[in-house]
Amino acid sequence: MEQSVERVGGEERGERTPLGRVITSSVVGNIIEQFDFAIYGSMAALVFGPLFFPEFSQLAGTLAALATFAVGFVARPLGSIFFGHYGDRIGRKSMLVLCLLIAGSATFLMGVLPTYAAIGIWAPVLLVTLRFVQGFSFGGEYAGAVLMVAEYAPPERRGFFSGFVPAGSPVGLMLANGTVLLVALMPREEFLAWGWRLPFLLSIVLVAIGLYIRLKIYETPAFRRVRETGTEARMPIVDVLRRSPGRVLLAGGISFGFAAIFYITIIFLLSYGTSQLGISGNVLLIGTIIGAVFQIATILGFNALSDRVGRRPVIIGGALVSAAFAFPFFWLLQTGVPALVWLAITVMMVSSGAIYGPLAVLLAELFGTRLRYSGASIGYQLGATVGGGFSPLIAASILAWSGGGPWPVALYLVVVGLVAAACTYLLTETVRADMLEDVPAASYE
Repeated sequence: MEQSVERVGGEERGERTPLGRVITSSVVGNIIEQFDFAIYGSMAALVFGPLFFPEFSQLAGTLAALATFAVGFVARPLGSIFFGHYGDRIGRKSMLVLCLLIAGSATFLMGVLPTYAAIGIWAPVLLVTLRFVQGFSFGGEYAGAVLMVAEYAPPERRGFFSGFVPAGSPVGLMLANGTVLLVALMPREEFLAWGWRLPFLLSIVLVAIGLYIRLKIYETPAFRRVRETGTEARMPIVDVLRRSPGRVLLAGGISFGFAAIFYITIIFLLSYGTSQLGISGNVLLIGTIIGAVFQIATILGFNALSDRVGRRPVIIGGALVSAAFAFPFFWLLQTGVPALVWLAITVMMVSSGAIYGPLAVLLAELFGTRLRYSGASIGYQLGATVGGGFSPLIAASILAWSGGGPWPVALYLVVVGLVAAACTYLLTETVRADMLEDVPAASYE
């Protein structure tokens, strides 16, 4: 059937972007998100205490720096409401471009931010402000990136193709930790003076690449059909919370479990390993890079498996393995042997990847087209806020309460893994879901 060439919203009706370009656009955005968040988390654990909170004790300074890390996650649900609303009203593409512009600007400005020694209390105030802006913008990034791929992908391989988006997270983590590792090789005085700024400044290169690619893609056929038929939701967030509150909360529970496991592994571990176990920061960063390599490959494998057996079995399996490995994780870390430390990090990252990968496509399949951006965003970010933003701080706090003993943190990992498994079990299977069932047929299809 011939496609009309009438233009709608600056695009030709029926025009499609090649799937490979859509995937690249979405993956680049997630790489940038993880790169920015991992750099901030690493610097919060390694240097932000003395640079921005020098009046505090070492422990208090670390807790304060990790608290600023949490601020970015607090802002995410607000961003998910904003970008979810306009993503369902205006379109996925325009919101993803805006997300990248705001996040890129905030991250770059962190790299030129004066420290406490230069401007006093305004330094941590500005740091927290930029962190909030960064988190707000990323509140709409992940779900929007996943939706772009899921709404373009063929149903029978939707999980596999959508898996490239979460697989971008370990790529960003590798780039971030590799960059931090390189600048950390500088003399300590130079690293504290200006070396820590370099990763933030270099992020602008990734942002420019991401914007170039995103500006060249078309809106998804699913949303164009919503726009063509005039069936956009007037208040998407209100509608999704009224119609599907259970799905939003259960999706948030899965996201909470994954984010807690992941960010304790890559953020809390840096401060715990260096300050409590005497492990070199470079050893921990190398371990995270190794774990990220394995996570990339296994996320794609887990997502391909979810196309065959369903999303729920894969996510539940990953959550239960993460919970079962919580205590062995700390036993291996306490040996201080680099190879065993790397093994511990890798196993935890692979098992959490079994949650993270299929969760991406599950989020897209849980909600109808008209409410998909809002539902997926708020569901994911509610859980990520508590699990990702506060878990490193919670872990550091309960570690201090226990006098340095890691067993309460291990128990916390068990609990969050079981929460993710239980929430997944309570959801219905979504594999092969019809992602257009709530939208009337459009004239151009």
